[in-house]
Parts: sequence; C-alpha cells; structure tokens
Amino acid sequence: MTPAAPSPPTHAVRPALCAAAALAWAMTLGTCSQPPRLIDQVRMLGILKVATRNSPTAYYLGVDGPQGPEYELAAGFAQRLGVELDLRVVPSTTAAIEEVQRNRVHLAAAGIVVNEARREFLSFGPVYQRISQHVIHHARGRRPASAADLVGMRVEVLAGSTHASALAALAAQYPGLAYTEVAGVDQLELLDRVSNGAIDATIANSTDFKVGRHLHPELRQAFEIASAQEVAWALSPRDRSLDAEVEAYFAELASQGRLAAILDRHYAEAEDFDYLDSVNFLRHVHERLPALRPFFEEAAAQTGLDWRLIAAVGYQESKWDAKAVSPTGVRGLMMLTADTARRVGVADREDARQSILGGARYLVEVRSKIPERIADPDRMWLALAGYNVGYGHLEDARILTQRHGRSPDSWDDVSAHLPLLAQERWHVETRLGYARGWEPVHFVHNVRGYLNMLVWMTGSPDGELRLQPPDTGG
Repeated sequence: MTPAAPSPPTHAVRPALCAAAALAWAMTLGTCSQPPRLIDQVRMLGILKVATRNSPTAYYLGVDGPQGPEYELAAGFAQRLGVELDLRVVPSTTAAIEEVQRNRVHLAAAGIVVNEARREFLSFGPVYQRISQHVIHHARGRRPASAADLVGMRVEVLAGSTHASALAALAAQYPGLAYTEVAGVDQLELLDRVSNGAIDATIANSTDFKVGRHLHPELRQAFEIASAQEVAWALSPRDRSLDAEVEAYFAELASQGRLAAILDRHYAEAEDFDYLDSVNFLRHVHERLPALRPFFEEAAAQTGLDWRLIAAVGYQESKWDAKAVSPTGVRGLMMLTADTARRVGVADREDARQSILGGARYLVEVRSKIPERIADPDRMWLALAGYNVGYGHLEDARILTQRHGRSPDSWDDVSAHLPLLAQERWHVETRLGYARGWEPVHFVHNVRGYLNMLVWMTGSPDGELRLQPPDTGG
C-alpha cells in the first residue's frame, strides 16, 4: 500500500527511446548541416536533463517518491515538453551551475540566486521567487548585530556561493573579517555545524533557514546581508532556444496561480514553526525513537507504508508513549480504541509493538476505502484524516465539499470543509452528524510536519537518523 510516486514524468529513461534518439542524433552529426537547436535536441532525445540538489528546498525522496519545489517545477516543464525528466543530483548550487557550463544538462533548477557575476556566463529563466540571506548563529552564543561583530568569529559558508560573495564584499570593508568556504556540503550541514558548536555562524537563505530551524530550533537569525535576492533556473547562454519555452512555462504557471500554489505547498509547513514542539520532537527522536524504530520498520514491511509515516502518526498520537491514555479511553502508542484494537488484532494496547503494528494495519484499512482514482499524496492525507475522525465523518465532509462546488478528492478542499462538521447548520445535513472536524485537520497538518522532519533527517527509509539532541542552552 505504499503511496505511488508521481506518474508524469518519471526518472526512468526508456532504452528503446534512447537507442532511437541516439541513432537520429548520430545521423544528424554525419551530415554537414548545423547541429539542431537545444530545444530540438531535447525533443529528439525525448529527455530533459536537469541538475538539482538534494535539499528540502529543491529535491528529495519523500514517502510518495520524488518531492520538493524544484522537482515539481522541473517535472511539470518536462511534461509540458512531452519528454522524460532526467534529474542529475549534485551537492550544491555551484555544482549545478557547473553542470550547465559543461553542457552536461539542459538547465539547473536548484534554488539558484541570480547576480551580475553569474549573468556573465549564464542565461536565466524568469524570476519565480525572492529570498533574503541572513547570518545564522546559536542562541547561546554571541549575537552578531553587524558585519563588524563577525570579526573574530568562526564563520563558514558554501564554497562558490552568493553567501561567499557577500562576505567577500564585507571583508573588504572590515579587514579582520575572516571566513572559510566549504565544498562538498549542503546548507543543512552548515546549520548542523553551528548547532553543535563547530562554528559560530554561517549564512543561509531564508528558505533554507525556515526548514533548518525545525531540525535546529536553537539557531537564530542575526542581521540580513542581502534582501530580495532573485531565484531562477540557470540555462546555457550559447543556445537560447530553450529560454522561450521556460519563459512561456513560468508565465502559464503564474497566470493560473499554480506557481504560487507550488511554493506555498512546499513552504507552508516550514513557515509554521513551534519552538517547543520542535525541541521536544528532536529530544524524543534521540531518547525514544531508537528503541521503537524496529517496530515501525516491521510494520512498514507488513503494510508497505513508509516507516517514517507510521512513526509520524505515532508521535502525533502519543509522543511515542506506549502508556498514553486519553480522557475518552483510547490508549497506547497509536491511541487505538478498544473496538479498533480488536479488529486489527491488538490484544494489549499498551504493548508498543502490538500498537504500532495494529495502528499501521488500521491506517491501511482506512486508506483502502478511499477511492483509488484519488492520487497520492491526497489519498494518504484523506486516509490520515479518516484514521483520526473516522471514515464515516470523512465521507460526510467529502459530501459537504462537493455540495459547495469543491473537489471531494482534494485534501486542500476537504480540509477546508471538515470543520463545518462541528456547526449544526451543516452537520444536520450529514449522515453521522456532529464531529470535531477541526481535529483531523490539525492531525494531518502535524503528521505531515513530523514526517517531513524524519524524511529530512534520514534522506531515505533506510537512512541513519541524526541523533544529536538539541542544545538549547537552557
């Protein structure tokens, strides 16, 4: 029952397609004609080669397959062109730019900041996001209020980045300001180094920090070193034939409101930051999760769900406390009712292993009732809501959603109507009547947040967790 990865387009390259394209390409090279334009090459090969980076703000593997704002944008562009998407994952934006320079890819979609220095050797698509850059420090350390305060501090930034360029300009004004450019790491790793005291400060984009502070809630923004930085795709300046297609694609996304929706979808949860919740979650990851992970992985093997999704549900239900009991009588790590426990074969609800296995089976049971026409992740979010409020109430909310002219198959639309189940004006029209409809909305929101953190901390289902507890300095 693992949620299916997004269908259009895939990373797979069809061998027959490649062979035919290679033959056609060879025949073209064997003539005296000019090489085809870049856009024609893409269509002839049937492949769009895109460089990106492994980051929550670009591309990563989630429980539903490839995710991230840059992935979604690149996948949509490949679909528009009618070709396959071939992602080349590189360590940094600098490496992604080098892939374009060396003609290894057709474009780079990696959260690349546009500046005059880069315009000298790159072409850029339309600006689709604006970000700021801040100095990041530990809450317990000295807070730099200006560039002068960075003098004497241990500062590291990504090699070849716009962060390094900004610091170079500041160092010209403050001769004592020193910093180190580090290659082969990502932004989250530098935030990690500030967190554990290896360095005093780094520079981070506002988007990266929104994500990173969930994993390192003890970090703080100091002063801003650059504002309104423009983000765009990087393309080769030697052949501008792809540029027009990119411009048309982003214009279409913007006019239909889809561009804003994509960015909101990927950053909304990162915006919703709760300091104490993040600190407690990370502490429980360190103290409680290691003993429970084998049970979550066993449940994943039995059900086909991602163990991190099951763990996120368990954390939302009980904070991974096998002895948890609610005022209404649900109990155990997955907070099962007595009836549900019996149905999914749980004899002892306070046995952590039994509860986890039973909770996973129950989630699969609810998900199996959701119409198969609904694609993930919406199908899974609806299943989680049904897990929390009951499938019958979920169906009532879907019917209300449809009556209001919205899609009963869209989690965004259904979540906007679930709270109506608590209002007599609306619940009298439903089959099951009143329900605390706001609770499943919060439940799904929180599960998604915990799931994202586990995904970012592991990188893959079999990845090792970063188990260093947060150092909040009291």
